[in-house]
Amino acid sequence: MKIGIVIPAHNEAMTITKCLASVQTAIEQLPSTITATMLVVLDSCRDNTLTLVESMRVKSADVDYLCCGYLCCDYQCVGQVRDLGIRHAIASGATWLACTDADSVVTSDWLIQQIAHINTQPTDMICGVVSVDSWAHLTPQTREDYMAHYQDKMGHRHIHGANLSFSAEAYLAVGGFAPLRCHEDVDLVKRFESKGYAITWSNRVRVITSSRLQARATEGFAAFLANLETNN
Repeated sequence: MKIGIVIPAHNEAMTITKCLASVQTAIEQLPSTITATMLVVLDSCRDNTLTLVESMRVKSADVDYLCCGYLCCDYQCVGQVRDLGIRHAIASGATWLACTDADSVVTSDWLIQQIAHINTQPTDMICGVVSVDSWAHLTPQTREDYMAHYQDKMGHRHIHGANLSFSAEAYLAVGGFAPLRCHEDVDLVKRFESKGYAITWSNRVRVITSSRLQARATEGFAAFLANLETNN
């Protein structure tokens, strides 16, 4: 199996290094029979995100290589950005795709847990969960409202582009991510469901995501938190 990990980024200099380091750690947990590569898709970046991606080199006595590849585009549309990266990864031989976001950190067993699900029962897609990295700058009521809403359990029905994985074959069959500025992840999952593909809703596949309120997508996770905060 070859896993392609695709990470969209738009001006993520503050978070990209931790994100890539966490993904690299997850890759290092994989058995030798499975290979995985990272691909960052930089969309309309005006900061030094690219410089930081290029600096992510693995160095040892006999190895010096860029641990992740990257593409640059100017779509300003997360659906197009994800699709560009996914199709590039598939063209490079990836049979399983894993998505996260540049403001998120994956757990060290993120990929191992995905493989465990695949080996336990046939699945075409895994929808994982997210944890919030910090509540310190948010009101206690916002945290309470969020915890009352969020179902951190197997069989949950949450959808996060920051923690979504699927087979290449099924992805191509449903037409891939649509060119949407938000909810591209929800749209993709709905098309998997409509075609009868097997979806695993797992809380064992975990990502820690930023609690920032400055949204990159107008109706994304940051916007959801900001809305909770505003209403409290």
